[in-house]
Amino acid sequence: MKPLSIHFISIGGSVMHNLAIALHQQGHHITGSDDEIYEPSRTHLETYNLLPAQTGWHPEVIHAGLDAVILGMHARADNPELQKARDLNLPVYSYPEFVYEQSQHKQRVVVAGSHGKTTITSMILHVLKHHGRNFDYLVGAQIEGFDTMVKLTTEAPVIVIEGDEYGTSPLDPQPKFLHYHPHIALISGIAWDHVNLYPTYEQYVRQFELLADGMGKSSTLIFDDTDDMLDVVALKEREDVTRQPYDVHSYRIENGKTVLLTKDQGEVPVLVFGEHNMKNISGALAVCDHLGITEEMFYEAIQSFKGASKRLEKVIDTDSKIIFRDFAHAPSKVEATTAAVKAQYPKHRLVACVELHTFSSLNKTFLGQYRDKLDQADVAAVFYSPHTLEVKHLAPIAPAEIVTAFDRPDLQVFTESAALEQFLKSQQNGQPTVFLLMSSGTFGGMSTHGL
Repeated sequence: MKPLSIHFISIGGSVMHNLAIALHQQGHHITGSDDEIYEPSRTHLETYNLLPAQTGWHPEVIHAGLDAVILGMHARADNPELQKARDLNLPVYSYPEFVYEQSQHKQRVVVAGSHGKTTITSMILHVLKHHGRNFDYLVGAQIEGFDTMVKLTTEAPVIVIEGDEYGTSPLDPQPKFLHYHPHIALISGIAWDHVNLYPTYEQYVRQFELLADGMGKSSTLIFDDTDDMLDVVALKEREDVTRQPYDVHSYRIENGKTVLLTKDQGEVPVLVFGEHNMKNISGALAVCDHLGITEEMFYEAIQSFKGASKRLEKVIDTDSKIIFRDFAHAPSKVEATTAAVKAQYPKHRLVACVELHTFSSLNKTFLGQYRDKLDQADVAAVFYSPHTLEVKHLAPIAPAEIVTAFDRPDLQVFTESAALEQFLKSQQNGQPTVFLLMSSGTFGGMSTHGL
């Protein structure tokens, strides 16, 4: 195949820079630009000599010899490089459009949902890799054993994609997952999020309905049978689309360890825990079955799955203190993750802290969705940065408003990371304690290793 010359506008994005590296590894000529590139993107790009020589937008790098321009969500619609590409009539893609363009000949599996999609995708990739299968993928987190978050080749017969419901690009507000046209789609659950794009719950749910409606003949829709809203979306009649529900996998917890209870393989120990992960395992098992992985093969492989980065990731484990960090920030994720840790460590004191960091979580009209979501914690805390509110042009929020929204009078609210760190240290009183730190951010740069 002739190498392509491809330019990335906003190359520093999480998936964008991984896609750039994946295409570079396939022998394509890659250039890129961005007005800001943070870690780990910067180091990853530098490693492959793909880091732009200077930040900012430089229309002169756009030329008629480019085969494609890939536009990231971080760029603006009036980006000068984008304008130059349009003036030259160059093919401009969002990354979902480009991935679809390069995988039309593959069997496409898309894992979507408000929660669990990264973990389910990671489980599927782990099982396929364990058994030496040839596959491409796109996943939203770093996974142990995988160098990049994207692999895109000409040879692999299958591609497994984590389907994001967030907007596609500055030119296309549709969810990314609508561009993939899956043969197999899994929807893990629906819980309102991204209120800046979907101001009402109904608009948000509609996107998943469109995903299911767009599936072709002889396709399969796999869905969480315990999710009430998914019943509405998934049980709608669609011509020649097979519907396959899944539920919580049978399991038990003994001495802080979780084992799966199976019909033919006996008890299967796993490293992940929590009822939400037992659902994730069932969903991954259903997808793998369609990819030619037997139950025996699946259970053999899933035993060594450690989880995706920052998904109930254990960072410290001593006799008196265990610290988990988790990507949970949406209300449903906060509730499920807190409940999972409490069930796994019933004799430990649970100190749970969530950072309100996203547009939705800092939106006053959305805050009420967090009601009762930290109730499983013995001690509960919330951190948010007033500066983040300013950056996102959102109205100021008073700590008392957060206490009211969570409906927990003893909730501790912090706006400075140093004060939060001091509070968490004060909770280490010798009693066995689990600290659960939930955020898609960094708690204002607080180090978990210093706790």
